Amino acid sequence: MNTFTFTYPTKVYFGEKVAAEALKGELSKVGKTVMLAYGGGSIMKNGIYDEIKILLTDANKEVVELSGIMPNPTYTKVQEGARLVREHQVDFILAVGGGSVIDCCKVVSAQAKVEEDIWEMEYVSGKFPTQGIPMGAVVTASGTGAEMNSGAVITYEEKMWKGPIVGTAVSFAILDPAYTASVPSMQVLSGAFDTLSHAMETYLGNSDADNVSDDVALAIMRNTVINMRRLLVDINDMQARGNLMWDSAMAENGILKVGRLTDFQAHQIEHQLGAYTDCNHGQGLAVIHPVYYRHILKDAQEKFTRFAREVFGKESAEEGLDALSDFIKECHLPTKLGELRSKVEITPEILRKVADSCNIIKCNPRELSRDEVYGILLECM
Repeated sequence: MNTFTFTYPTKVYFGEKVAAEALKGELSKVGKTVMLAYGGGSIMKNGIYDEIKILLTDANKEVVELSGIMPNPTYTKVQEGARLVREHQVDFILAVGGGSVIDCCKVVSAQAKVEEDIWEMEYVSGKFPTQGIPMGAVVTASGTGAEMNSGAVITYEEKMWKGPIVGTAVSFAILDPAYTASVPSMQVLSGAFDTLSHAMETYLGNSDADNVSDDVALAIMRNTVINMRRLLVDINDMQARGNLMWDSAMAENGILKVGRLTDFQAHQIEHQLGAYTDCNHGQGLAVIHPVYYRHILKDAQEKFTRFAREVFGKESAEEGLDALSDFIKECHLPTKLGELRSKVEITPEILRKVADSCNIIKCNPRELSRDEVYGILLECM
């Protein structure tokens, strides 16, 4: 394994009905003004909003709300949130939702503390934030693992760009599987596939033999597949939902990534696809992964063979990729780009733009050319 330093700042409260006591304790430690951030309003329908508002009132907090955070959070929304934080002198941000809400808030937190435009700061000046407004997260839709790190994925619509921006890590995260009960089945499964993707892409990076991070990644992949199949039988299986919440957390808390380089090429392709189409992230990954993996199969034959055996019980690398494709169909996830919900028609011209603008990862089994990325996308049509 490569040399590494590992720290983990987030306190995790896991389990059914842990939210109330956890929030009572954590809110007693923060300042007077709290920003409550959430998405399209589902937390109002399922009662989570009312529960949290009561806890904030009981804690004698002044509440500022940032609502309407979209599934692919935009840079405009980030700046809206940062303005609210400054105007109301917010002391603490409480993100209630899935990865989109949490990602947006992580960048809001950092942007509110720096005068420079944070995208320019990171991508032009090469500087990263060192402070932010303290924040916590109540997870209501799992899969991204956003509550486990300081990275965020934001869509900068004016630049036709979707990618990572470093923000602020949450000080605590509440993972109650019951809070995911009202999430539609397809959203649950696409989120879980994102977890599977995180573990697969980490595993396929550069690592030495008998690497403990590889072993843990394979275990997370196997457990994710097992529990996704449990949800296909009973979407209300709370034990399976809880297992998937922790799989998601484990895939993105850094443990799988220590001591090695990672391959996140499929994510980079999907991010730019999302920038142009606003498609669902997990579903876009489900379309891209099998095609991309067949392109790099011979460059990581041994790893794909082990993946086949330990995740799907198959003997060969080729059989493992067939099993992955079959599993995607089993979960009723899209297998072609035409099956994705998109704000524009997905055409070869759009895909050329995606290929020409996506980030190319150099530490994956084989560095792709932009023409090969374009070819992969065409095969996905």
